[in-house]
Order: sequence, then structure tokens, then C-alpha cells
Amino acid sequence: MGASNIIKLSSPATHEYWEVPILFEDEHLLALDKPAGLLTSPDRQDLKRPSLIQLLHGCIERGVPWVSQRSLSYLMHAHRLDFEASGVLILAKDKPTLLNLVAQFASEKPNQIFAALVRGVAAPEQSEFKTEAKLAPNPLQMGLVRIDPKEGKRARTEFTVRERFQGYMLMECRPLTSRPHQLRAHLKHVGFKLVGDEFYGGPPLLLSTLKSDFHLKFGHTERPLIGRVALHAEQVTISHPVTGAETKLSSPWPKDFAVSVKYLRRYAPGTGSPDRNIAD
Repeated sequence: MGASNIIKLSSPATHEYWEVPILFEDEHLLALDKPAGLLTSPDRQDLKRPSLIQLLHGCIERGVPWVSQRSLSYLMHAHRLDFEASGVLILAKDKPTLLNLVAQFASEKPNQIFAALVRGVAAPEQSEFKTEAKLAPNPLQMGLVRIDPKEGKRARTEFTVRERFQGYMLMECRPLTSRPHQLRAHLKHVGFKLVGDEFYGGPPLLLSTLKSDFHLKFGHTERPLIGRVALHAEQVTISHPVTGAETKLSSPWPKDFAVSVKYLRRYAPGTGSPDRNIAD
């Protein structure tokens, strides 16, 4: 991908730097490949933390080259990705486009597909399942959510098992609503935990747990194969706000996700033994 298809962002406050690939662009839309470890929008509890939309707006205010080349004066995200997640994020270049996209997401029309690595193995006959467990903020842990049948908001997710390993699975997650931490909470609810999701009890993926002859050099500390929540927004399908044409936007797996799957296939192949049955 050429340099013209990458947006370079930096935060003077935290000395962090990101190269954000452009996945799709036309007169009305800009789809970016959001990196893990970057907020979509500002954190109300800590406004100093950098966020993608804040950094993009700063570029517009300064009139940096990639902005002036496009004559951009407006840019706003139509949906959100968790701080820890990577993948497709769609932004609107004008207000009418934004309103159209927001309405599509609210009506459960966009087809979102996430890839997830989870701890646990479903029974062979359980490859497709779903949950509609309602979600609400967790009063005991700020920023997290929990299942709350009485006070929770409507939340729907469909799951498909793509590949089974020994003790782990590669799963496809399709959220039909857009609640914060929806996939993480719903996976936990149906008995599985995202790899690397410490807040919801997901263990890290360590090569030492997969490779029987693994040896760590003296004085070194083992690092996880993927050092964040193993969740990636692979694809979003929308109706183009202006033409109405079906528009499919895709993002390839980032390196850490791809490496994790590669080592699972190499050192933990097979279906494994089902840990439990899935029940909603």
C-alpha cells in the first residue's frame, strides 16, 4: 500500500505515533483500518488520552497535506470500535452522509463481521449460535458492562465457529446492535472469553502453553503472542448513503492476530475436547 493511502497521526501529549491505512474512500466516505490501542472517540473520564477522531480533527484544523489535498472540512465516525479492537471504521465526510450511516447502524442493517480468538471449545454440533442478553454498565467496575435482564439495553449477537484448536477457537462474531463491549460481554455470557481480555477474564495466548519444547532464555520474560484483546473488525457492509449500492469494506488481519492463528494451527491443531455446551 502506497504512502498516499496511509494517514500518519501522532500525539505530542503521549509521544505515540500511528500509521492508519485507508481502506476505502470516495467523495462521501472514508474507511480506515483502526489500529488496536487507539480510542475511536475521546474518553470522558480522561480527555488527555488520544483518540482517532480527535487526532483527525486536529489534522483538519491545521490543514495538513493529506487534508488539503482532499479539501476536507468535515469528518465524523458513524460507529465505534473498542480501544483494544482493530479493523474497519467508517467515517462520513459530510453531515447528511453521517446521518444516513448512523440510521443504518441504529436499524441493525450494516452487516458487521468480527474475527475473535477465544478460550474454550464448543461441541462439534454447535457451530452456529446467538444471544440476545441485555447489557448495562457494571456498577462495580467503571467502563465495563454486564448482563442485566431487567435494566439492560437490547443487544443481539450471532456467532459462528470457524476453526477449533486444542483449548481455543477462531470465531466469527456478528453484532446486530452496537453496545459498548457487546462482543466481549456476550462471549463471556455464552461461556467463552476473548484471548487477552483481562477485564472480562480472558487469558493471554502464550507460546509456552502451545509448544511442548518451549524454552525461555534466562532472564527473559515471555510476552503473549497477541498483547491485546484478540478482536478484529474484518468487514462492514453498508448501503452507500448516496448511491444506495451495497458497499463492502474489509480489513486484513493485523500481524499479531495472524501470527496467533498461525501458531495455534501449528502447535494446537484439531477440534480439541468440548469444554462445555453453549446455552443462552
